[in-house]
Amino acid sequence: MKHLKITVNGVPYDVQVEEAETSSVTSPSPAQPAPAVAPVPAASAASVPAPAQKPVSAPAAAPQAPAADAEVIDCPMPGTILRVSVQPGQQVKSGEVLMVLEAMKMENEIMAPHDATIDSVMVTKGQSVEPGEPLISLR
Repeated sequence: MKHLKITVNGVPYDVQVEEAETSSVTSPSPAQPAPAVAPVPAASAASVPAPAQKPVSAPAAAPQAPAADAEVIDCPMPGTILRVSVQPGQQVKSGEVLMVLEAMKMENEIMAPHDATIDSVMVTKGQSVEPGEPLISLR
């Protein structure tokens, strides 16, 4: 049995860890509640720096719905949108990069299949997408 001291968000906890033999483990044992630990006195808690907070940015424009006659390009695989390179109304040429999708730690370029005009962009940078989800529509 090992005794360890762990600090989480400036609060120290004393824990006991028992090493299990891999051959003798057949089923997990129920978790035991940790013993109560006295909180850190206010004087020492004041010296703990506060966690960094992300700056709040303005919300992105709401994605537009495609026109009824528009060609929709769907997401080919699950991933995250890294960059959107076009805007509605923009003219694009065949093979031009419309957006970059990160999937399986690789950057995949979503390209225009032919010369067209961007009708609507239905995703934003940082958004998680699933296969078949509409990304962009062309006219």
